[in-house]
This record gives sequence, structure tokens and C-alpha cells, in this order.
Amino acid sequence: MKKILLQLDTDQHPSPFDRIVAHDVGVDEVLSYGGVAASDVQSLVQAAVFTRGPDDLRHTAVWIGGSDATLGERLLAEVQGAFFGPFRVSVMVDSNGCNTTAATAAAKLQERAEWHGRPAVVIGLGPVGRQMSLLLARAGHPVVAATLPSKLLGPRFNAALSQSSLAQLNALAAGLPNLQLVNATDWAALEPSLAEAEIALACGPAGVQLLRKEVWSAYPGLQVLVDFNLAAPAGIEGVRPADDFKERDGRLALGPVGLGNAKMKVHKACVAQMFERNDLVFDAASIYRVAREMVLSAPPA
Repeated sequence: MKKILLQLDTDQHPSPFDRIVAHDVGVDEVLSYGGVAASDVQSLVQAAVFTRGPDDLRHTAVWIGGSDATLGERLLAEVQGAFFGPFRVSVMVDSNGCNTTAATAAAKLQERAEWHGRPAVVIGLGPVGRQMSLLLARAGHPVVAATLPSKLLGPRFNAALSQSSLAQLNALAAGLPNLQLVNATDWAALEPSLAEAEIALACGPAGVQLLRKEVWSAYPGLQVLVDFNLAAPAGIEGVRPADDFKERDGRLALGPVGLGNAKMKVHKACVAQMFERNDLVFDAASIYRVAREMVLSAPPA
């Protein structure tokens, strides 16, 4: 029986990246739908589920993608609401790759015991930044999660989006006293967090440098620098794309390619696992569990 993945993408055009990865891990057919709204989900999911009996539903799965992580989470809830009784399939949400990226980075930070529970600062509260903040806080790290100062973005700064991201994370952070949110209107608001942190993560948009070398080098307590930005300039000056905890001026640097190699393995592993059972839900937390198992069991580089 063929493995069929129902791709629900919130963007107008379904991501070819997600479709290609699915085929690379052995999915036979990807049924791709773009511009999917919450109201579209029930009919699409039930049409896919009702074609097969309960014993065969492990051969069908649902993928949720697109650039809007908030809408992606809403679609996940709608997908789960469309199931009943034994008529359900496994589902994964990874809007813009934020869940697999953040989960893999969080897992890699558990590779060495001396990093466990060390204070971290997350700069930028987009989808990756929000998930990084939550995953690290839940793993026991004291975390400061900060918005981007408007001066860094210049004309690209969107005050409404910045405040919306802060509000969303604030709602998700309930019950996490070790997660502190900072509305960084300027660099002065970030300085205390950088002075106390041992891990700095740059989670800003592509092509924006968040930390210059002269800034991070002024804080001797910073030991680990994590940059998610592949486009030039680097999000953290001095971190190179292929760095995989490479020493740079006395600090350990993790770059977007060094992270991306492991991220792709996690992405593929989760997609493959969806076809082993018909009742799995891969959100940020469950993807992190897969990533942690993979990273910690991998042989040393």
C-alpha cells in the first residue's frame, strides 16, 4: 500500500522543500494544498482518512507547513479535531521549519553536561526564537527572550509584529518562571541579559546582524554562540555557517549549516516515523524528544 502524505500549507504555494524531503524518505505520493485556512481542514483531512480502513491508516499522514507558525498551530488543532474513533492519522507541524530547527538546536545544547541549565539569551522572537525560548526554559535553562531593537531592522521594523510576537510568547510562557521576556527597544535593554548569559542565540530575520564581534567579545561569560542566519551578513559576526561548536576566539560557535545538517536528519526521521503508526503528533515538544534521542545517540564528530 502506498504511503500518502497530505500537505497542508498556509502559504499560497505549497513548499517544494517539504514535498521533496517527504519523497526522499520514501513517501510515495504527496497531496499538496496551498492557502489552507482553518475552515478548510476538516473536509480535506476526512476525505483522506475515510479512504482507508483503520488497519491501513498508518500509511496516511498529514503535514502542516507554511510561513505562519501561529496559523500552523491552529491548523494542527483543526486536524486533530477532524479525527474520531479509530479514524485518525499521524500529523506533524513544522511551519517554516521552526520546530525542527529549534528542537535540533536545543538538543545539540544538551550534548555536553556543562551546558545543562546554563543561562541563555534568545534575541528575536520570530517562530524559531519563540520555540527556542520555550524549549530551553522547559529543559531547565534560565532564559531571557528579547525582541529586536528597532534600530537593528531599520525600515524593516514592524512595531505591531514585534508586540504581537511578545504577546504570543507571554501567553505560551505561563508556568515557566525561568523564562523572562524583554521588550528590547534599544541595546541598553539587552546589555544586562548579555552580561548574565552563557549561551547567546541569534534568531533574527535573514540578512540582519544581531551581534557584532565587538559586542559579544565584551561579555566574557558568553561561551556558546548560536546563529540561525544563513544569508550574509551573519547574525553573529565571527560565526561561520559550517561551524558545529567550532572554537572561535575562545567561544564555541554553532552556525546554520552545522545546525542544518542535524536538523535535516531530525526532519526526515519524524516524517518516516509518522508512517509507523496512525496516532502520532509531532509538535515542537515531541520533535525535540526525537532530536534529543538522535543527537545524544550519535557518535562524536
